[in-house]
Amino acid sequence: MVLALFCVLAIALMQRAGWLDGPNIGLMGQAGIVRGGGFGRYITPLMQLASGVGDTVGRFALLAMTLSILLSGKRRADALWLALMMAGGTALNLILKQIFAAPRPDLLPHLDIVHSFSFPSGHAAGNMMMFGALALLAGRRSGYWAAGVMIALIGVSRVWLGVHWPSDVAAGWIEGLGWLALCRVWLPARRG
Repeated sequence: MVLALFCVLAIALMQRAGWLDGPNIGLMGQAGIVRGGGFGRYITPLMQLASGVGDTVGRFALLAMTLSILLSGKRRADALWLALMMAGGTALNLILKQIFAAPRPDLLPHLDIVHSFSFPSGHAAGNMMMFGALALLAGRRSGYWAAGVMIALIGVSRVWLGVHWPSDVAAGWIEGLGWLALCRVWLPARRG
């Protein structure tokens, strides 16, 4: 977790110094070109759907459904672990957003309504934690692949929709992975 926070801080400092302007503007600019083309009209609804699934409301609906399944299957320790991990991770992301207070990018018109700071991406962090935790609890290779696809799609959707720089998403992924790893070791998942 310490390494993850160090990486998030390093990305924030590089972003503020302008060292990441090239890749950030280049990748978001490419997304804007494709988004504005004929093929983009087919991709944009998919990106909006992915972003909606990964939104706070979608993530907590998935969390509530998963908790009820775990509790009905008498997996109380797993349910407690998942609830505490998500609560702590959400709080961590909100705190980091307030610390860095980074504005949203204005390179492309936003295709999503946003009201919070940009860095680190809450969608990227929250879904790294949620889908990563689901993969850990499932314990199957297919679960890890499915989680990876969802995490990547939701992260890319935020850049496509113009509401996050790629570095915001990368920092969110690192934050989420660090928190998930800490909770996997520290909290009583699967009774130790």
